[in-house]
Amino acid sequence: MTGSSAGAARTPRAALAELLTGNRRFVSGQPVHGHDVTAAAAVASGDQQPYAVLLGCIDSRVPLEAIFDQTFGSICVIRTGAHVLDRAVCGSIEYVVGQLGVPLVMVLGHERCGAVASAVDTLRTGERPGGSLAYLVDQIAPAVTEVGADDPRAHPMAVRRHVLRTVDTLRADDLLTGPVAEGRVDVVGAVYDLATGEVTLLDR
Repeated sequence: MTGSSAGAARTPRAALAELLTGNRRFVSGQPVHGHDVTAAAAVASGDQQPYAVLLGCIDSRVPLEAIFDQTFGSICVIRTGAHVLDRAVCGSIEYVVGQLGVPLVMVLGHERCGAVASAVDTLRTGERPGGSLAYLVDQIAPAVTEVGADDPRAHPMAVRRHVLRTVDTLRADDLLTGPVAEGRVDVVGAVYDLATGEVTLLDR
């Protein structure tokens, strides 16, 4: 969404029109944001050979292909609220590693994550959200508990702790344990700084 139209696309019709307009720019070889279909997309239209899979958050300020300056076919991207795992996510990562031979899995959290903030608020107040958002909160809550919900820095510390917990869970996945132990695959964690654009790797 371009800066001038971001505020306008606040109805379903306007949002759809903005997406389709962007696709027309993309297809015509006149992208605003640097993705040129006339070159990279055409090359990548055959068999895919990505070298990494990135598991990140749905936050619109963290477009994974853009912040790592990657082109078509180079990375696989999975995004859920606060990179929470479920069977579909784990199965997707197992597929990419097992079938496409991807050697690297990165779990990327980010500063000021809304889902983590919801988990911190829930543990502080005892008031759980409704619907499936409660599932996200429940999956993030152990990280918040480990750092302490009442700590003034609970949110940034929980972001990092949740990343590392996700890394540990993936490294223990039945279909990833062997490749990780053999050094053919690694699972790493990192955090994205919204203000600077910098990605910082976390030590396990």
